[in-house]
Amino acid sequence: MMEQAEHKQNINDKDIQAILGTLLRAGVIISMTIVLIGGIIFLTHHKGVIADYKVFKPEISEFSSIAAIFNGLATFRGDAIVQFGILMLIFTPIARIIFAIFSFFLERDYLYVIIGFIILAIITISLSGGLAH
Repeated sequence: MMEQAEHKQNINDKDIQAILGTLLRAGVIISMTIVLIGGIIFLTHHKGVIADYKVFKPEISEFSSIAAIFNGLATFRGDAIVQFGILMLIFTPIARIIFAIFSFFLERDYLYVIIGFIILAIITISLSGGLAH
């Protein structure tokens, strides 16, 4: 009886790992597809334009906030679509952490739930506070 419960728990853990792996793969594939589509649209609209890459000035970027990216998506701009794909790529591991917290909660492994929330808080604070600069 104990072996059956343990075996069932192992299957659940494997299922969770399979779902997490699928989530990461799907997130990467979907975000890269969005980036590719945005790149094609950008190149189509900017055909023949010569870009000046001598000086890099990230502070003049039009899409430096999430709201600006969504405004650019509404106008179907290729560079906004590329930025959205990169944003999706950034949020894919965050979705994995959220799913892991949920799965640990279902398993009643509350220590890992707390650790997951701490990791999620650190990522959220660093992304919203701009601590990386």
